[in-house]
Amino acid sequence: MDPRPFDALLLVSFGGPEKPDDVVPFLENVTRGRGIPRERLVEVGEHYFGFGGKSPINDQNRALIAAIEADFAEHGLDLPVYWGNRNWDPYLRETTEAMAADGVRRAVCFVTSAYSSYSGCRQYRENLYEAQLDLPVELAKLRHYYNHPGFVGPFVEQTRDALAAAPEGTHVVFVTHSIPDAMNEASGGPGAQAYLRQHESVARMVAGELGHEAWSLAFCSRSGAPHIPWLDPDINDHLEELSAQGVHSVAVVPIGFISDHMEVIYDLDTEAAQTAKDLGLDFVRVPTPGVHPEFVALVRELVLERAASERGEQPERPALGDLGPWPDHCPAQCCVNAGADLPVLP
Repeated sequence: MDPRPFDALLLVSFGGPEKPDDVVPFLENVTRGRGIPRERLVEVGEHYFGFGGKSPINDQNRALIAAIEADFAEHGLDLPVYWGNRNWDPYLRETTEAMAADGVRRAVCFVTSAYSSYSGCRQYRENLYEAQLDLPVELAKLRHYYNHPGFVGPFVEQTRDALAAAPEGTHVVFVTHSIPDAMNEASGGPGAQAYLRQHESVARMVAGELGHEAWSLAFCSRSGAPHIPWLDPDINDHLEELSAQGVHSVAVVPIGFISDHMEVIYDLDTEAAQTAKDLGLDFVRVPTPGVHPEFVALVRELVLERAASERGEQPERPALGDLGPWPDHCPAQCCVNAGADLPVLP
């Protein structure tokens, strides 16, 4: 349980509004620089207003932090846990300033995004570089964990449970956040398409572990101009296709998400569930890892793995499937920013 050379863990997340008055300002933060009219943001904000104007992501992060702290204490790991967001309070810069004031000098960062993409990785590395600028705090981002046993295992367990209670012949639909085709092409390096390949690998692992052959991969939460191609099929279109093929029951597995935030409770539990109802499909949505003990343990294991690596040791790097463990430091041309060449955390 040796965290040296790190003296803190920083949980890094997207952020979300806490009350109705926060919704549009939050969406302005998310879309800054894209020229999206305010009236369009108000329209998108209806997703949040339908849930009281509050995103579930912040409470989910609080629960995860509490679970991590309890796990650290149980295993004798003396490491304080901080929390900073990209788009809402607590903001990353405010958190790193507080860390510096508390005497933290080297912190390891766990990002609540498991896969490679600009928005899911490099943009956070840009944010982290800016957050530590001119402060006596050095940050290090933990590697991607999409194929870590602590991430895949909960999906296997909970999909098995869902299928045990579902009708025979249930089709499993793995779902993740759609991204522009160009962003996928650049993920992992020019032409690597790491984002899509990583999700396909996880879907194969879960389905293979369960011996379930009837499965597919779909996407949710598409946004942006309609003429720009994004990864598809959209989950709602895909449910229509499955129904037309004679499928009568689906189990939706949100492998792209670590917790039940807005893309899950609105895009899947609300919209996709309604689509399934309209089509006469039995529908069950498998839980995300959340605070599953295996997922919480994953955080500790990654912290200790990276700490050992920083000390020059050769720690075990658990990874399932055929893609192997992601390196501690992303390649230079990984998930490039198409709009600007900004400095990033290594």
